[in-house]
Amino acid sequence: MILITGATGTVGRPLVELLAAQGVQVRAVTRSPENAELPAGVEVVGGDPVWPDTLADALDGTSAAFLHPRAVGDAAFAFAELAGKRGVRRLVALSAINVDDPLDAQPSRFRGDRNREAEEAVVDSGLEWVSLRASSFAVNVLQSGWNAQIRAGDVVRGPYAEFAESPLHEGDIAAVAAHALLTGDLVNRRVELTGPQSLTHADMVRIIGEVIGRRLRYEEVPAAVVRQGMVARGFPEDFVDSLLTRYADGVGQPAPLTDNVEKILGRTRTFAEWAADNAAAFRN
Repeated sequence: MILITGATGTVGRPLVELLAAQGVQVRAVTRSPENAELPAGVEVVGGDPVWPDTLADALDGTSAAFLHPRAVGDAAFAFAELAGKRGVRRLVALSAINVDDPLDAQPSRFRGDRNREAEEAVVDSGLEWVSLRASSFAVNVLQSGWNAQIRAGDVVRGPYAEFAESPLHEGDIAAVAAHALLTGDLVNRRVELTGPQSLTHADMVRIIGEVIGRRLRYEEVPAAVVRQGMVARGFPEDFVDSLLTRYADGVGQPAPLTDNVEKILGRTRTFAEWAADNAAAFRN
């Protein structure tokens, strides 16, 4: 039995689906079990990893658990300790490639991710552990609202056209996590995961256009204007400031690249493949 926190999220849902498709017994943790809509045969568990005691019974009989850094939050150490007491033998944490940067230079932290704590909790647990240090998710372009702009016209407006990412297909992250949970290949390793290409914002918009058959372009907007708009849409100010600082500091530099996804899975998916998988989001 494998327990998954963040089971209905960007990585957790495809991870649950992959494990279930392989016939693995899965306990999927969610705060809203009535809305989970997960595959048949998956045991859906209502609970909140921020309060690990709510999952004490669910951890019984579990051989491995997946820690999502936003789901477990500041309770990562308590969760790991409880898991060990309940007989869990392996912990796999989702972390981030920038986890060693100063905390105020990790934008996702201001939206609840506790990447450093999740990694440290599994490393210090005394159990078998794996930390997956993921680069930027390709799906972040949807959360940035590019899809709405593309449905409305041929120009995507945003900051720092020449800032580069190495976007990861969320399905590849999930597949590596499944491998870490089911095999011993990655035990006691911090594994850096990136997409196969370093792509600027302008590159990514162009690629989306090629996939959907339109000529799209990225138009750079001053950071101050972007900041004002993001804050008005409800993004936390600390998050916006950290994100824009990261962009400004990285302009003109290639994104870090590793071939670990290909080594582990025997293949890796490009940003163009991700765009093809999600083409409906960009079409009217």
